[in-house]
Amino acid sequence: MHGVARHRRSTSPQRERTWPDVSPEDELIRRLYQEFGSALLGHAMRLTGSDRQWAEDIVQETLVRAWRNAEKLERDPVLLRSWLFTVARRLVIDDRRKRSVRPQESELTPSDEAPVRDEADRTLAAIVVAEAMNGLTEEHREAILETYLRDRTVGEAAAVLGVPPGTVKSRVYYALRALRRALQDRG
Repeated sequence: MHGVARHRRSTSPQRERTWPDVSPEDELIRRLYQEFGSALLGHAMRLTGSDRQWAEDIVQETLVRAWRNAEKLERDPVLLRSWLFTVARRLVIDDRRKRSVRPQESELTPSDEAPVRDEADRTLAAIVVAEAMNGLTEEHREAILETYLRDRTVGEAAAVLGVPPGTVKSRVYYALRALRRALQDRG
């Protein structure tokens, strides 16, 4: 027993420092969580109506999907953040669809009132984004449409658009910058 304890003491600190069993995908997920975890959680909290448990589940599933697609992910922080936020949004949408198909059972009391949602903010946001998209060049708009709205990889979008993958990446990068500026200008 004494020899085992000595062996653990002598190897444990070195193992913690070098951590040889960590795969590049695991390291990527750790770094993604460090860099984007809090912003992703905040985004998920907004999407889930401040349901922290649901938001944490969304963040976890988003990072699992990033881990599964690690070899396909772009390494540009702007594109990574956009990809993560898009995955989180789609997960919330999928969860809401599942919940609407099979609603949770609960007992209603006379004091329960059905919440009334004001869709004006969502409609206004859609109009603002549509106007900002219309302000993009046709090439930039097509790149965003193929990669984000049609959920195609850069390679798939390149094949559809008939341009090299690097051109798609460049167009998406500059389109996102232009959209960000246009949306900031609109408030």
